Amino acid sequence: MGHTPDDSPRLLVLGAHPDDADYHAGGLVSIYRQRGRAVRMVSVTDGSSGHHKKSGDELATIRKAEAKAAGDVVGAEYHVWDYPDGRLEPSLELRERIIAEIRTFKPDLVLTHRPNDYHPDHRAVGQAVQDASYMVTVPPIVPNVPALRRDPVVAYMPDLFTKPCPLQPDVLIDVTPHLGDIIKMLACHVSQVFEWLPYNEGVLDEVPHDHDGRLAWLLGWYLGHIDPYLWVHRNAIIDRYGSVVGVRAVEVFEISEYAAGLRDEDHPRLFPDARLDD
Repeated sequence: MGHTPDDSPRLLVLGAHPDDADYHAGGLVSIYRQRGRAVRMVSVTDGSSGHHKKSGDELATIRKAEAKAAGDVVGAEYHVWDYPDGRLEPSLELRERIIAEIRTFKPDLVLTHRPNDYHPDHRAVGQAVQDASYMVTVPPIVPNVPALRRDPVVAYMPDLFTKPCPLQPDVLIDVTPHLGDIIKMLACHVSQVFEWLPYNEGVLDEVPHDHDGRLAWLLGWYLGHIDPYLWVHRNAIIDRYGSVVGVRAVEVFEISEYAAGLRDEDHPRLFPDARLDD
């Protein structure tokens, strides 16, 4: 992917589960890595509850290996923490671990879930990141890790939830050129995209058994799940690109008001758009 310049923006994705970063922000991850930028994806929970047959240490081991394989697709770090899947709370201990993670990695941009979401683990991570955002600059908090002089920009990954309010499309990127990387990363999460999620959605019998068939099926499954974004954000897509023609996948981000604001000059630096600047 190339050498990473010292002043190149760094991306940290804090998701609740292995595969959250890939599913919600795989396009931007791919864009960063194609430019040789440092990317770290983190699953805060161990993923030990996301299956209909497997669980506990057995599943956690599988999902950790799947996450590493997904990161290897684009040459990104993928860390899996040990909080139990499905039982996460926005505790002080979690907040302080996130503070330490942000201070240690020193990202310019942090992506995470919104604090309102269908999954309690997603909500817990979003709340913990929100609570950590300003605190990363306060030296007496987590004093064993040097405080940052300025907190990074924090953005919420896309979702379709409307209550208490829908996601605001502050940043929109056509990630159609990066669908290949997104699908390859997602395909590494075999226990999820080819087993648990199809089972949970009642379509397990539709999943092919051969490799190529599975990739084709996964592309259709993924596009079907994100298609509503194209309609919800149709006007924003037209404003940015002039047309929706050729746009198959977008990633939309809302800038958190609880962290550093996104300055105009930082927009193209932190959210590069391969379609517009290549």
